Amino acid sequence: MAKVKVKFACTECGTESPKWLGKCPGCGAWNTMIEETETVVKAPVGRGELLRTKEKARPIIHIESGREPRVPTGLSELNRVLGGGLVPGSLLLVGGDPGIGKSTLLLQTSHALSAQGLKVLYVSGEESVKQTKLRADRLGALNDRLYVLCETNLETIEESIMEIEPDFLVIDSIQTVYRPEIASAPGSVAQVRECTAHCMRIAKVKGVATVLVGHVTKEGAIAGPRLLEHMVDCVLYFEGERHHSYRILRAVKNRFGSTNEIGIFDMTEDGLREVTNPSELFLSERPLGVSGSTVVASMEGTRPVLVELQALVAPTHFPSPRRMSSGLDHHRMSLVIAVLEKRMGMFLQNQDAYLNVAGGVKLDEPATDLAAAVSLASSFKDAPTRPYDVVFGEVGLTGEVRAVSRAEQRVKEAHKLGFKRVILPEASMKGWQPPAGIELRGVKSVAEALKAALE
Repeated sequence: MAKVKVKFACTECGTESPKWLGKCPGCGAWNTMIEETETVVKAPVGRGELLRTKEKARPIIHIESGREPRVPTGLSELNRVLGGGLVPGSLLLVGGDPGIGKSTLLLQTSHALSAQGLKVLYVSGEESVKQTKLRADRLGALNDRLYVLCETNLETIEESIMEIEPDFLVIDSIQTVYRPEIASAPGSVAQVRECTAHCMRIAKVKGVATVLVGHVTKEGAIAGPRLLEHMVDCVLYFEGERHHSYRILRAVKNRFGSTNEIGIFDMTEDGLREVTNPSELFLSERPLGVSGSTVVASMEGTRPVLVELQALVAPTHFPSPRRMSSGLDHHRMSLVIAVLEKRMGMFLQNQDAYLNVAGGVKLDEPATDLAAAVSLASSFKDAPTRPYDVVFGEVGLTGEVRAVSRAEQRVKEAHKLGFKRVILPEASMKGWQPPAGIELRGVKSVAEALKAALE
């Protein structure tokens, strides 16, 4: 007999409550609790036999430990982010702003996998099969092993999975899929949670690598309860600025690989094109011989990336000066400014300070501290830096420059792009030999770095 259950759930974090609340007790957001009516139906006898396993507990020492098999996706940048390729039976969640190119990326991946002889099922709940075919014509993603289905009923989707038996499954998007047994509307917290759990069971039992596309909130997080990110094996964010053509694929969770790798693509009329040398792309429009501009060598996983760091220090007419940063942590910027004021004697209390990573890239490692200090000092003194210098290093509160990891890879990337000198922590110069044709200037303090960069 069916049983009706009324509850309230937060649209931001998924916190449930038996009564309506103005403020969510989970995330603190206001007016996000919505009413949901859930009809609980007792499953008939025999239902779920497909997803039932007979796995028994075993001692951990008797379990064979081997590397997970990988299936190359055909896109090297995607393989880098995933840790080498797709793992059969894994469940992935891809999020991103509307129109950023999620469907384009997954359709190109589907075509590349079908070209390898794998069966691919692309389920679209937001576009018709004709709209998907138009995009496939534009991308050249045509293959008889690529199946397209326009459906939102999860039971019908499951029937197609049993019939086709694909090796790779895409559901675009999980917010449009629903289960008939649950009375709430598609996209509700209950529907998204139950549909994701069912897709996870299908992926594990059938061994189908499954990708779910998720909508994002206005803050940029994947919509729905945070439980989704705990259920899946990998969470990917597809990021980019609308006024820039490149896109960045970033992993925030990955059970089969690192979360520090990024993949960079360039959006063109024919689809996404892989960017194999991102440093050259980010430095293509860099001005030479201007104050406040410094090139920093940052590490994104195992890949060194050279980007331009721009600073502008200007007098202010307000009692409290402004401190704004784009692409860098605001707190790290405040730390660097405090070191310049206290240790270097720069009077910045009546100066507005702006710091920007050119190209819209986000850097989150301490190795950018020294380049930020050089850029701010260069703009404050109106003294240009050398156009072929690269700077990196971590700055301490006493003004010292601390060692950073992977200095050799950073220097090799700078040498490959034609830079002549690298200013780096002196402690990072031990244990390796620099390539011929590039000068290394080791520094122990911010004072030495500024003297070397602005001389």
